[in-house]
Amino acid sequence: MGGKAAAGGAAVREETSRRRQMLIRALIYIAGTHLFAGFVILLFAVGGRH
Repeated sequence: MGGKAAAGGAAVREETSRRRQMLIRALIYIAGTHLFAGFVILLFAVGGRH
């Protein structure tokens, strides 16, 4: 019985690790998208001053 409990704990840890990696990846993508959008807005703002 101890083997099943240990395997279940490892599965939970693996799932938690995968979720954490997914959240980190999502945060990086969101931050990168916002930085890129801010750069484009900055280009329009600077280019519009004539």
